[in-house]
Formats: sequence, structure tokens, C-alpha cells
Amino acid sequence: MEGLEQILAEHPFFAGFDPAYAHLLGSCAKNVRFDPGRYLLQQGAPADQFYLLRHGRVALELSGPGRGTVTFQTLGPGELVGVSWLVPPYRWTYDAKALELVRAISIDAACLRGKSEADHDLGYEMMKRFMPVLIQRLQAARLQLLDVYGARG
Repeated sequence: MEGLEQILAEHPFFAGFDPAYAHLLGSCAKNVRFDPGRYLLQQGAPADQFYLLRHGRVALELSGPGRGTVTFQTLGPGELVGVSWLVPPYRWTYDAKALELVRAISIDAACLRGKSEADHDLGYEMMKRFMPVLIQRLQAARLQLLDVYGARG
């Protein structure tokens, strides 16, 4: 686990994170990989983990009837995939597809929610880190929708 703890501590998302929290996160983490074209998460499925990207690129996609699939953001190493694990009913609200080989750290959401509930300081620290990501994703989706609807008008 020390290797994962070190990787977590060095990941840009956790810059300045308390080392004790890196240890807690390490107990919820595992290495994963996705081949090109595979989905890390799919809209409507249970949001039971999130990913810290270490290698590769991931497309965040929205699908709608009669509209097809639209990529609203592309993420790469040092970024995070998946914020829906924070909010009930814990379901993904978009798809995330590997554009190339992706290596990431997967964090078990139920494990982290339990640890955050037990240690509210950890929970607050996680919220401070995730809220900017959530707002940024919302803004990216909004701009993409404006572009799609603007092109039709």
C-alpha cells in the first residue's frame, strides 16, 4: 500500500494533502487500466468509484435522443474522472471513455464516504478539492451545450 499512498500524495489533485489522509485514501485505492474505447463509467450506472488519471486521455461525453454523443471535455494525466460519487443517488451523469491506454488509481467511493463520515475534517478537505472540479465540469458541459444549440439556431 505504501506505493499507492506515495502515488496519491504526488498526484496534483492531492497537492498539500495531509499525509495521514493519503494513508486513509490508500486503503480505498487500487491501480486500474483501460484499453482504448473502454468506458471508465457510463451514465446511469452506480457511481461507486472515481479515478485519478496517471497516463492516457479520457473523453467525457453526453448523449441525448436525436443528438448523438457529444464530448464536452477531454482529460489527461494529473486530472480526475468522476464526481457523482459525492451526491446521492450516486449515479453517473455522463460517460467517460478511454481515448488511448489509460492507467489510473481507482478510489472506492463507499470506502471514502465511510472514512469521510467518520472523520469530518477529511470529508471537508475532500469537498474543498472536489467542488472546483464539479463547477468546472458543469461549466464545460454548459459551454458545449451552448455551442451545440447555437450552431442549430
